[in-house]
Amino acid sequence: MAHRALVIAMLPAIGLRVLAVLGFPPALLFYGDSFAFLREELTPGTTRPSGYSLLLALLRPVHSLTLVTVMQHLLGLALAVGVYALLRRRGLPGWGATLLVTPLLYDEFLILLEHMIMADAIFIVLVTAAVALIVWRVTPTTAAVGGTLLGLAGITRTIGLPLLLLTAAYVLVRRYGWRPLLALVVAGAIPLGAYAIWTKVEKGKFALTEADGNFLWSRTMSFADCDVIKPPERLAVLCPRMPVEQRPYPPHWLWESFSPLLKVPGTANRNQLAGEFARAAILAQPGGYLGAVGTDLKQLLRWERTAVDEKTPYKLPAAERPISESVRGVAESYEAGPAATRVVEPFAGWLRAYQRFGYAPFPLLMLGLAAALALALARRRWDALLPALAALALVAAPPFLAAYDVRYVIPAIPLICLALGLTLGAGATGDSRPAREPEGKGAVAVR
Repeated sequence: MAHRALVIAMLPAIGLRVLAVLGFPPALLFYGDSFAFLREELTPGTTRPSGYSLLLALLRPVHSLTLVTVMQHLLGLALAVGVYALLRRRGLPGWGATLLVTPLLYDEFLILLEHMIMADAIFIVLVTAAVALIVWRVTPTTAAVGGTLLGLAGITRTIGLPLLLLTAAYVLVRRYGWRPLLALVVAGAIPLGAYAIWTKVEKGKFALTEADGNFLWSRTMSFADCDVIKPPERLAVLCPRMPVEQRPYPPHWLWESFSPLLKVPGTANRNQLAGEFARAAILAQPGGYLGAVGTDLKQLLRWERTAVDEKTPYKLPAAERPISESVRGVAESYEAGPAATRVVEPFAGWLRAYQRFGYAPFPLLMLGLAAALALALARRRWDALLPALAALALVAAPPFLAAYDVRYVIPAIPLICLALGLTLGAGATGDSRPAREPEGKGAVAVR
């Protein structure tokens, strides 16, 4: 059987996802984010776009969080099969393509995100599927579908926006023609534009969120010194009042009661002032900004994802976590019944044990990304540059725009595997252009 290695690898991967479904029904709920996505009233999100909320709304009539997580698990498995198929098409043997999709099948964090009511699993599928489709074959049709997927990714997580621009630049530089480029851009703009118009109708402003300034301001709290920045009076209220060495990690400045951000009235006004302060801080203290970013990026050299005694929301629970009364009704309305995550042994214990070792360490992933970039240039495998640069953007952008979080690195995993595979395929041509067709059929000549 040509695909025996993949079939063998798929069986334990399916088993791990079955353990998640059996061990932690109906789903894992993340802080306040999951409940914001689950709310019945659909409005454009303030701190995050509501693309995932729209998907959950489509599934609401079934009243099953289990359905949501099972769908996400299946999409994760399908994504691995899709990347495998592309790598086989580019000349890798079955065992080689299977080896490269192993992280997609077995990484504990991917399984965790698939079982969580969060936008990340869907975002990973949208981005990787779009990039894989463009790499597979560039035509106006595939470009339109890829652009649509990237547009949907942008309204799922705003970090997806640069990827649409990156992909458009790739199609332009590779000279695939104006039709695929136009199809990509227009198709990507449709969901983004529709969402921005929705925000305009609801909130009076064309936007995807009202928090980009807030997040960048929280980034500057790692180093901001108002004696150096000398902000105007209207921005001075956002100055931190505690010494740098005592300041908590940037995300805490968005929500905690000590944050001066909460003193600024009006959501839109707060976001605007925060953005102005952040830009002033970065211009006044570029060394401090780059130092804070560099400190965050050093986390990519950490071998262990989470320490045994580390408190983190990304560890599978050992006991049921009660839902706060303020949001209990939101979850139970969606589930039409109790919605708190239950812990069912021994399945939960088996998966918790697997979580301690079932992952690709970030240093190895970053080494793989560097190798993919180097090999793509050395072997002239230009198609590998798109997933490699997309992975680099996903890894590097958050520390510049907000802060490092282990969750933000995970979407790069499938792209790194894809990029590395494209550089190694013995039969790869490095060109996803359609073959030349006879004159009169509308084909664009391939150089």
